[in-house]
Amino acid sequence: MSVLAPRTRALVRARSRRARTPLVERIALVVVALVVVVAVVGPWIAPYDPYKVDLTMALQPPSLAHWFGTDVNGRDVLSRVLAGGRITLTATAIVLAVTIVIGIAVGTIAALGGRVVDEVLMRITDIGLALPAIILALGFAVALGPGLSSAVVAIAATWWPGYARLVRSVVRETRRSEYVESAIALGVSRWRLVFRHILPNSLDAMYVQVTLDVAAVMLVISGLSFIGVGAQVPSPEWGAMIASAADNVVNGWWSLVFPGLAIALTAIAFNLAGDWLRVRRDPTLRNGGAR
Repeated sequence: MSVLAPRTRALVRARSRRARTPLVERIALVVVALVVVVAVVGPWIAPYDPYKVDLTMALQPPSLAHWFGTDVNGRDVLSRVLAGGRITLTATAIVLAVTIVIGIAVGTIAALGGRVVDEVLMRITDIGLALPAIILALGFAVALGPGLSSAVVAIAATWWPGYARLVRSVVRETRRSEYVESAIALGVSRWRLVFRHILPNSLDAMYVQVTLDVAAVMLVISGLSFIGVGAQVPSPEWGAMIASAADNVVNGWWSLVFPGLAIALTAIAFNLAGDWLRVRRDPTLRNGGAR
């Protein structure tokens, strides 16, 4: 009985957590999972070649043959949305991966490198935070030349300051923890202290921020493509699809609406998933939800 009781309590707590998960957040998690799956297998399950031009089928409305209709060049919109999911989300993942690496490096060095190093790095970070990221990204993208790779580099170059500030704050707080002080007293090396004790216990806030930033970065990538400095036609990137369909809103509204819905649903789902993760990772919010 003494062995089964803890397991029973753990099962009850798990069921209780599932019961407290709102239906909207459950739906958001399902949508996030579907989006990730589509990004992986989308080009293979697309019913048509997303790049094939067939002017005889231009601007066909949604039908059983073309569920999302066709665009001005006769390309199947559903196939392009499925193929574009991989392009848009891959670009978003690359941006976040680069900004995370830069943010962790700058934030950790600032937190542990001494007062002078901290002041220099944080003043540079403050300059980056003071300027609108979208304006800086647009400037970088124009300077680098139109293209999705230019947009990725431009956004990554302007997105890291927020992560640097967040990591610095969390690492400094973790550095003052009792277990870290005990490790220092035991003579643990500086590198081992950072990579085995401080950073692994400082990344919960990072996970939440990344989930919330997926939507923001994706919208910036699509926005740069829409104004012509990101992905270029005939790329099925969602923002580029909206840009190419903007001149046919009346006669071919479906070629604009469906990629727009893909962006909106993905952004909303990732934001709701980020809120759910924040509640699960924050002990204060989690305990508050339990009450």
